[in-house]
Amino acid sequence: MFTKKISVIIPAYNIEDLIVRCLESVCHQSYPDELLEVIVVDDGSTDNTYKRAEEYIKKNWGQLRYEEGENFLRNSTGPSITLLHQENGGSSKARNLGISAATGDYLGFVDADDYIDHHMYEDLMRAIEENSTEESPVLMAQASRDEIAESGERLPDVCIPPKKQLIISGEEHLKTLLLHTGDASFCTKLTSRELFTGSCKGFPEGELNEDFYLMIHMLKKVGKLVILPQQYYHVFYRTGSNSRKKADQKDYFPPVFTDIVRNSDVALRLVNKSFPSLHEIAVRFCLIQRLDYLLHIPISKMNYSNKFYRKIVVGFLRKHMKDILNNPYLSKKNRVYLLLLSVSPKFVRKVHAGIRRIK
Repeated sequence: MFTKKISVIIPAYNIEDLIVRCLESVCHQSYPDELLEVIVVDDGSTDNTYKRAEEYIKKNWGQLRYEEGENFLRNSTGPSITLLHQENGGSSKARNLGISAATGDYLGFVDADDYIDHHMYEDLMRAIEENSTEESPVLMAQASRDEIAESGERLPDVCIPPKKQLIISGEEHLKTLLLHTGDASFCTKLTSRELFTGSCKGFPEGELNEDFYLMIHMLKKVGKLVILPQQYYHVFYRTGSNSRKKADQKDYFPPVFTDIVRNSDVALRLVNKSFPSLHEIAVRFCLIQRLDYLLHIPISKMNYSNKFYRKIVVGFLRKHMKDILNNPYLSKKNRVYLLLLSVSPKFVRKVHAGIRRIK
């Protein structure tokens, strides 16, 4: 018998064609309706996202009623579904508004273009309860995920699912994130409301790598994390996302590449303070994130006036030449690229672009 209430927060922006599929998957969970709360936050959409969500709720879950003095709609039957609206402020701000409205013991997050399996929250909560003790409760549980292309084709797994259920510590999970084998997303997880306090009370706003930032800080408070092998969360890749280069903008440089470098430095400082045994792995993480940055930045932006590129990226590599040579977590290929880019980044990129015929 389940007793814990789950609040699922769905930030939505200009996603009119997919919002209903997402809502269908979340609202038809096998978890008890009376313990499931769904909060949709429309982030100032300019299309029919809000209208589609409103129509879906009215048609399937009873008439909506207005709460006096508040800018939201709430349904009156079935699982509790709340529809909020805010001026456009980004996914983090929308999630934070959802957190402030949530009443659940555990929080889940689903991006509006993704969808989840019918049993996801039931199985996650069962894993939490079966592995919790009074002295050592499970405050976070994770399902595995798969990746679906816009064409419907199944893509290679970004995170390899375990063969069986795993129970690891917060530090062990942080290690997997720094080695690029773990999943930092809050969407695949159920997270105790207790963890959203203090410096971890919400997602950093204005960031594109917000899950990673919040996750690494929250893991200090996670004694154990349960990971399920079932791929219950389905990531749907749309063209034109923040992390992808836009075909009509030759010199477009997605800001996510700057964010991942900044967050790698945050991770290194956190590791040095709270998880010193992971220092070499954290340094490797900083180097790899900078390598990713340097392999994607347009050559036209590799100039002296770009202080972030010059000081934070290239400057860091040159200060850590010994780490590039000796860090045991770097591959031989990584070392070669990092050494070459440390010495002459713009020239190496031009040669690299010529070889790959990238203009």
